[in-house]
Formats: sequence, structure tokens, C-alpha cells
Amino acid sequence: MTARPDRSRETDPRLRLLIGLVAFVAGIEVILAAGEAITHPVDNPLALGGLVLLIGLGGYVIVRLTRHIGISWTDSTLLVGVAVVPIHWVILCTLVGVGVTKLAQRRSPIKVAFAVGKEIIVAGITGVTLIVAGIAPEVIEPQPNPTEHIASLAIAFCIAAVFDDLISTLVISLDSRKQFLELIRANPGQRLGSLAIRFGVAVFALYIIKTDARLIIAVPPLVLALHLVQLNRARARAERIAWQQLAAATDALNDVRLESVLETAIRQCAMLFGAERVELDVRLDGDRRTIAGDSIGIFEGAEPTAVLAIPPGHAVAVRLEGQRGGLDVGQLRMHYPTAMVLSERERFLLRTFAAALATAIRNASAYMELARLAERNAYDAAHDPLTGLANRRRLSELGAETLRGRGSSSTIALLVLDIHHFKEINDALGHPIGDRVLIEIARRLTDKAGDDTLVARLGGDEFAVLFTALRAPALAAHRARSLLAAVAEPLDINGTPLTITPHGGIAVAPSDGDIGELQRRADIAMYEAKKAGERLVAYAKALDTADLTRLEMGGELPRAVAAREFALDYQPIVDLGSGVTIGAEALARWHHPDRGYLDPRRFLETVERSGQLNAFTEAILDQALTAAGQWIAAGTPCPVAVNVSPRSLLDKRFPALVADVLDSHRLPAGTLIIELTESITLSHLDVVDQVLEELHNLDVKLALDDFGTGFSSLSALSRVPVAELKIDRSFVAAMDSASESAVVVRSTVELGRSLGLLVVAEGVERIDQRQTLWSLGCAAGQGHLFARPMSGEKFAGALLRGPFAEPLHGSGAVVPIARSRRTFTRGPR
Repeated sequence: MTARPDRSRETDPRLRLLIGLVAFVAGIEVILAAGEAITHPVDNPLALGGLVLLIGLGGYVIVRLTRHIGISWTDSTLLVGVAVVPIHWVILCTLVGVGVTKLAQRRSPIKVAFAVGKEIIVAGITGVTLIVAGIAPEVIEPQPNPTEHIASLAIAFCIAAVFDDLISTLVISLDSRKQFLELIRANPGQRLGSLAIRFGVAVFALYIIKTDARLIIAVPPLVLALHLVQLNRARARAERIAWQQLAAATDALNDVRLESVLETAIRQCAMLFGAERVELDVRLDGDRRTIAGDSIGIFEGAEPTAVLAIPPGHAVAVRLEGQRGGLDVGQLRMHYPTAMVLSERERFLLRTFAAALATAIRNASAYMELARLAERNAYDAAHDPLTGLANRRRLSELGAETLRGRGSSSTIALLVLDIHHFKEINDALGHPIGDRVLIEIARRLTDKAGDDTLVARLGGDEFAVLFTALRAPALAAHRARSLLAAVAEPLDINGTPLTITPHGGIAVAPSDGDIGELQRRADIAMYEAKKAGERLVAYAKALDTADLTRLEMGGELPRAVAAREFALDYQPIVDLGSGVTIGAEALARWHHPDRGYLDPRRFLETVERSGQLNAFTEAILDQALTAAGQWIAAGTPCPVAVNVSPRSLLDKRFPALVADVLDSHRLPAGTLIIELTESITLSHLDVVDQVLEELHNLDVKLALDDFGTGFSSLSALSRVPVAELKIDRSFVAAMDSASESAVVVRSTVELGRSLGLLVVAEGVERIDQRQTLWSLGCAAGQGHLFARPMSGEKFAGALLRGPFAEPLHGSGAVVPIARSRRTFTRGPR
């Protein structure tokens, strides 16, 4: 919000100078006219009295186009006057007529001086123009034939009208601080139409005076009728414009930033109601603030009205009412340079605007609170609550981002370390002392690591340091030794000297690996350091025995896919409250003829790196939907959730493959739930967004698996059209003993509730975990408490026997999950 000094109560020096100049010129005209009047006395004082009256009435009857701009009939009466009365008498009559009218209207002295001076100058301009044209009268008499001099009269009238319009608009611009061009361009059609009407009335009056002066009595009714017509048209137009401006003003308030809402409200209110100064007194959650401004913007350091002397009637205030009879959110005050009484229409517009403003303030305040809560939850989910360091999830996020954006001249490395025999410190001195040791280790690492690193606590006594911009690979081990030496310095806790023995593994990021591979290598090096009793070990290929096995398994994949060696087990997902089964997760297993029963952690990376990923994915989807079709045929329909490889989301053909498998089984899209695992979607690639959007358009539900670990983050929810969040089993297992895990679980549940997503807790193994999750608001869960993974046939039999769990609080005491979450209608897609 850009602020500027408050000058709403200061009179522009240029305005005073301009009005002084107008008064000075008019004063000269009056002096000259008075001298001429003395030497040439009037012979018809009654006519001068009538002219004074007409000029006064002409200035009193005004058609107002806007709050700042109005049109009077003074120029018409002046044209008639200078056409029948010598110019010096017209000037003196103008002085009297306009002066009396403005004083009667209780205008301020400066406004009286400007109005009188301006009309005197206009009269002089009109008279001089007629003198140049040779038709100005020497004595009081009507023109011989005004129709013969219409051109001269029109020129005189237009010159005077243009001067009147320019000088008036300039004064209004300086007084209201509005742009001169903006005011001069306002209502051109009405101005020109009114100009023509006023000139026509003046010519008609001159013609009547020439024909029969007694008929002049017909002019006032004509003027009144025309004035009423113009007035009604102006009012109708003003009504239409007011509603259009109100609609635009309320639309402009639709912003989620409170500062922007308040600034927009100040400017729109000043423009809509013509206020010189607008104040907003806002009260939200015990916090009170007052801001002020005008149509241009916000004042800097503006004082509230409580300490300002505001004359009676110069301020209009309206409440900003709370929702449903709640506390008001504040007050809107408008200040005017003169006493102001709003019309009924303006009062209604003001109430409408105030209601819209109060709603906008409440909405912006609610958004700010949600943003603050989301920011806090995001921070809690990415940081260790004990040490304040980044956690495993944050390390994975930043590591992936760093690897994607690394240049050819920089080296990325990861140090993983833990503390030898740290459990003995906890057992001997207690967990509070152990926590203090961990906090001190975190401080030492942070102080020593430098700006090009991320220090994280992975859990327990395990820490990691990510080096994001090393100049050479050889520096990785040097920096790591320096950090380990800092950690190993003697430590004194409450007078008890402690020896800290860290073991670390350092790994340099491979040219084609991801953060998971980098962490795996660092872990291998750390375990080697612990086994060898070394402080630091650097990763080497010889330490990694997994590569040869992976190579051999990759060669066996084509045979395994063709021989259908991959099979699926199913684990139920249940409503934690009612115990009703709401879905099943398909878990892939490889029945290897030589290596035995292999879970996905043993072969998934090999599948992803091979050319068999599409065939593998199609086989898994086919088996899962075959089982789902059998469950439907048995009268126990149950959606099935299938984990897909992150690399499948880089294949534009993947949505078509899903659609084909669903069609081949003649099953609705709601039968299938695709679970997206940690390393997926959050790469900001157009192809990933396209694949996810097409899956969403197929009505296939998407779930974020292992939420709270790896790449699963709040930022994903703005891009991935998910229907479910799955809490990783590690958080569920540790939520009773580790505050960090409890924070992640609670934050995920709150996030899912606020976004309308189903939250499923994985790894539920004890009844107390089920009860805790249910009390936190988690709707669904899966784990050994309900059933271990089983074959499709066994799962079908279990479905026929009934729920996998009893209700938590007895029949009827729990409201089950809405069936629209997981169920579907039977039939083809």
C-alpha cells in the first residue's frame, strides 16, 4: 500500500492564486463599470431591477450533472442583459444578483468571491464580443431584430460559455484534486445539449422583448419547464451511472489481500460519493487500525477523526456490520469541505457499498488466516519441531529442486551422519538431556555448514547436510570432515561432560540420479563408517552391491511380464468409525522363481529403468480390475487403488492405456483409484499436468500416497486434482511418541478437511491408533489391525463375510463416510 501525505484539509495554493486573479480582474471591471455608470445614469431603474432578479435566479437554478459539475442559466440571462442593457450596467447587476444569491446559499467567502468574479468576467467577455460585432446597445433598449444577429450572439455566447467552463473546471480540479482533463471530458453530450437550449432560450427572450415586452412573462415558465426536463434527464442518467459505478466499485473489492481491499475501498468510496477524505476504521480479532485517503490513494500518517475538529454535518459515517449479527468489522467515514446531506438514493448506495466492503474485509481476513494456517502447517510439515531444522521431506524437496537446476560447474553432495551409542545417553540421562544434545548438534551443524547447504534432521539421532554448490567434488569430503569435527567437540550438559562420536557417509550426486539415489548412496557410506569404526566414509561403487542384482533382474523382466510372475495382494481400506470397507489397495508382488517373494522395493526401480514399464503397468491394472469385476459380480463392489510409477506420468499414452483397460473390463471409472507416490507429480512439466488432467477428465480418482514424505507437499495440491490424501505409515507409527509425526498427522487431517479430501491413514496396527486417528478427524485407515494383504480370492471371501472391523462406538453411533467418496454405479463406462 503506497502512502502519501494527507493534504485533504489544505487549500491548494494554486487555487487561492487563481481565485485571487479572478477577483482582481472582476474588481477592475466593476471599477470601470461604476465610473461609466456615474457619467451615464440609468433612465429605467425598473429594468435594472428585473435584470438583477433574472441574473440571481439564473445562478440559483442549477442542473447538476455530477457532484462537482452543474449547469446554471446565468449565461443566458447575461446574454439577454448585454443585448438590451449597456455593458457597465450588466456588470454592476451581475455583482449584485450573483452576490446576493451566493450569500443566500451560505457559501464560504472564497466561493462567493469566485462565483461573483467569474460571472462578472463572463458578462464582460459577452459585452466586449457584442461591442466588437457592433450590436451592443448604448442605452436600455431591445435589439432591432435579434434574428439578424444570431451569428454574433452565438459567437459571444460560445466564447463566454467556453471561458466559464474552463475556469470553473480548473477551480474544481484544484479543489477536488481530480484530473482537469477527466472533468472537462465528463458528460460532453449533456453539456452541448444544455448549451444549445440555453442559447435558444436567450434568443427567444430577445425576440419576445423586441416583439412585445409584455410577453416576457412567458419566459420564466418556459425556462422552468426546460429546467425540469433537463433535471429529470440528469437524474435518470445519474441514477444509471451511480448503479454502474457501484457495481464496478464492489467488483473492485473482490481481492483476497486485505491491504488491497482497504486501499480500493478508500479510492472507490471517494470517487463514488465525491468525498474529499475517506477514513476506514477496521476492527478484526481485537486488532484496530485506521487508514485514510482520497480518490488518488492512501494518506501517510493520517490522524483519525477522534483528534480532528470536524464541523457538524461535514462527515457521513456508516457501520461495517458483522456477519449474522456479529460484531461490526469497523466504520466507514466520509468527509466533505461543506455540510453534506445525502439523498435517499445516495444513502441506499452507501449502505450497499458498506455491506459489500464488510463482506470483502471478512473474506480477506479469512483468507489471511487460512494462508497463515497453511503456511504454519507447511512449515511444521517440513521442519523438525525439536531442532527447527528441515526434516526428511524438506531435504527431499530441496534436493530434487537442486538436482534439476544444477549447472555443469557445480557439484552437489550429501552428508548423512548419526551419533554412536546415542541411545545410551537417552537411557542413562533421560530423554530431556538427549533432546538438549540433539539441539546442540543441530546448532553446531548450522553454524559450521555455511550458506550453500541445507541441514536436516532425518529422525532420531540421524542428520543430513546437503551441499548445493561445491566448486569441486574433492571439497565434499573436506567440508564433511570439518562438520563432523565440530559435532565431535566435547559437550557439557548440567556439569556432565559428554563425548559425541559421529559417523558419517558422504556421497556426490551422480550425473543421472535423483535425490533418492543420492541419499541411498550416502546411507551406504554411513553404514560402512559405523561398521568400520571410521568418522567418515565416502561412497564408492565397490560398497554398493545392489547394482549387479538390479542388472540381473532387469534382464529377467520381459520373461516375468510374459509369464505373469507379477501378482497382486489386496489390503482393505476401512471407515475408521463404522468399520465398513470402502476400498482396497492393490500391492504388487514378484513371485521370482529363484529369488522368491519380492516386494516392490526390490524391483520397482528396475522396472522403471527398463523398457517394460508400460507392459508391467498394463498387467497390474488388468489384474486389479479383474478382481474388482469379480467383487462386483459377487455383490460386494469395492474400488481398487493401484500405485503407478512416476515415470508413467511422463507418458502421454498413459491415460489412453487406463481408458482401454477400463473399457476392456466394462467397468466405470470410479472403480479405479490411482495412487501417486512421492517422487511424482511435483515436477513442473507440462506433460505431467496434461496426463493428470486427462486422468481427471476420465473420472478416475487420484490419491496422493505417503503424504508428508518425499515430494508430496502442499504445493502439489494446487496442481494435482486429487481426491484423497494418504498419511505415510511412519507418521502413524510414531505419532504417539514423536511430536513431529503427530503434527504431520494432525496437519494433514486438517488440510484434507478444509479441502474436502478423504484422508486415509496407512499402517494402523493398534486399536489405540485407530481411536486417536478417529478423534483427530481422520476418516479412513488401512493396516494390520484390520487385515494383512491377501490374494484376490481371499479378499472376495472376506468381503462376503462382512466388515473387517467392528464399529468404534457401537451400531448407529458413527456416521459412515459418504458413499460418493468410494462407491460407484455398476455398468459400462
